[in-house]
Amino acid sequence: MKVAFIQTCPEFGDVKANVEAAVKRIARIDAELVVLPELFSTGYQFRGRKELLDLSEEVSSGYAVKRLKEVAADKGAWIVAGLAERAGRKAYNSAVLVGPKGHIGTYRKAHLFWDEKKYFDKGNTPFMVYKAGKARVGMMICFDWVFPEAARTLSLMGAEIICHPSNLVLPFCPDAMITRSLENRVFTISANRVGTETRVKGKALKFIGTSQVTSPMGEVLVRAGRVREQTGVAEIDPRDARAKNITPTNHIFKDRRKDLFRL
Repeated sequence: MKVAFIQTCPEFGDVKANVEAAVKRIARIDAELVVLPELFSTGYQFRGRKELLDLSEEVSSGYAVKRLKEVAADKGAWIVAGLAERAGRKAYNSAVLVGPKGHIGTYRKAHLFWDEKKYFDKGNTPFMVYKAGKARVGMMICFDWVFPEAARTLSLMGAEIICHPSNLVLPFCPDAMITRSLENRVFTISANRVGTETRVKGKALKFIGTSQVTSPMGEVLVRAGRVREQTGVAEIDPRDARAKNITPTNHIFKDRRKDLFRL
């Protein structure tokens, strides 16, 4: 199975141009599963709640999801993309999974980062696992990486690939996702963006790129650079994520000492 990330540099607020650029890149690559960054269609640094609501979209009728469904149908592919989701007067930092037959699922970010807490509503969807072609996939978004429970929950539910749309500014995540792969024996696909946004005085954000695909053994199968828009493709076997034994007598899930955990 071929999987891919697309590392972008969106123009803030130009939803149509950002979406069309991503769709063109999806159409050019040979991959069954493609992951786009967090908030790929809008850009990241909102100045207020009204601006966020104006630029966000309903999953059922929005431009970004419509175009992603069209290219997924054309390609016979599955796509995970991060976007600003409007639901009535609420706005969520969300990820959608679409496939050849349309929209499959939506995840709303559980762990909001920095100024996201000012403008976005807290995510209220449970972590879920979905069938996407030959694989079982789960979704988490950017800052969710700090909380190992997110990846562990998806892995316990049977995820073989964790799709991770991101807008990373902290330097630690790429290496941390190697650990998330190792401790859960799953593939991860982190799709980040590049560029800088300076829309809020004193809060310039420089995005670190380094999108990557990691294996259940902690290998970095492909990693992008820090500056340019890039596409990365890796060939994987999702069945590799079903082997949870570290030794013949050590199983990463069965050996957990839940009797000693204090949550």
